[in-house]
Amino acid sequence: MITQQLNILIQLATIDGTLATKERKLIEHIAKVNNLDEDQFKELLNKPEPITELEHLSENERFEYLYMVIQLMKVDGQVFKSEIVFCEEIAEKLGYKKKVVAELSKNIYSDPSITADREMLMEKASKFRI
Repeated sequence: MITQQLNILIQLATIDGTLATKERKLIEHIAKVNNLDEDQFKELLNKPEPITELEHLSENERFEYLYMVIQLMKVDGQVFKSEIVFCEEIAEKLGYKKKVVAELSKNIYSDPSITADREMLMEKASKFRI
């Protein structure tokens, strides 16, 4: 599951044609915390895979995917339209309406060390389930 999650994050991070240092550091941190082998990480980074179906994920996993893509979108302090569109597409694949991205973005911080009230965010996100 972690490789699928990292794959999505890598695709989002590179959608604007560059991989910002802060984006790469966040993705590397997630890989290390989840004990992903460095060679596997480099291969994912160099050759992201197509995004597979996400329906099999639990409600908590869906929310975590959504939370991470929104946080990564904001981590470098610049949000591009292409990143918003990508996040909205992922939200839909996760079973949420596109508007969930704008709603959660208000409360997810660009600095990963500042954690938001996840219970409150999960509650908000649940109102946007398709």
